[in-house]
Amino acid sequence: MQHLPAIVVLLTVLLQFGTMWAAGHARGKYGIKAPAVSGHPAFERALRVQMNTLEATVMFLPSLWLAVQYGFPLWGGLTGLVWVIGRVWYAMAYLQDAAKRGPGYMVASMGWIATLLLGVVGLARALMAS
Repeated sequence: MQHLPAIVVLLTVLLQFGTMWAAGHARGKYGIKAPAVSGHPAFERALRVQMNTLEATVMFLPSLWLAVQYGFPLWGGLTGLVWVIGRVWYAMAYLQDAAKRGPGYMVASMGWIATLLLGVVGLARALMAS
């Protein structure tokens, strides 16, 4: 279990690659020439999934680092895994129908909030101990 946080980071990188691939594939499939960011609704959904996932990752990875660095590697890894599962669910649902993205978003949000709280608690404990 000591490697779980690293596995979560690897899964996050693979998730980023998957969303990038989906957006690029949709761009080609629907003939959306760069730099256009609108056109076919399926392309627009794929691009939103990619951008939303990238935005969420920017908040998630530092939270994971804090949790792991400040005393919660197992719990940080587990809550991080919840985030990844939620983001995959979100992406798959959003690619099919934007209205179905909510449950995956909520699961991912709960994973991120838990990871962030672990990081905050761990850092606060470290600051109080020093």
